[in-house]
Amino acid sequence: MSAAAGGGEPVLLPMGVQLLDAVMAIEVRAYPFPWSRGNFVDSIAAGYLTRCLVSPEGELLGYLVAMAGFREWHLLNVTVSPEHQGRGLARQLLQALREHAETEGADCLWLEVRPSNHRARALYARLGYAQVGVRRDYYPDAGGRREDALVLCLELQPGAAG
Repeated sequence: MSAAAGGGEPVLLPMGVQLLDAVMAIEVRAYPFPWSRGNFVDSIAAGYLTRCLVSPEGELLGYLVAMAGFREWHLLNVTVSPEHQGRGLARQLLQALREHAETEGADCLWLEVRPSNHRARALYARLGYAQVGVRRDYYPDAGGRREDALVLCLELQPGAAG
């Protein structure tokens, strides 16, 4: 996954521990049930693909975490700062992941999304993801309840990127 260059464009950088305070500041604003700092530390330590989208001024705009499998990638977290949503940054993060996965020879990208997250579902549909299943009671929800997860898959063309 390469960083964008010059021209005032955001750049993709590896998520190191030095960025975790900024990551957590976004995570707790973006979600009612955020990942913990430990989730991010464990993802970095496990060697997962962790990338941050940073403005030319050094502001963290968004990030993603993805795990490689056999000829597939699983998106675990993609988040854009609430102040910067609606500017195509999630699309940029997802496109970078797709290019990385294709370069690595993956056949597909997997993810889960809440049925109630209409905005994310619309973006995934525009990018070609298709629902292939449901995970019952996957996400925590208000009042101790649980929400299902829709399982989505994007078929890739290995070697198409780059």
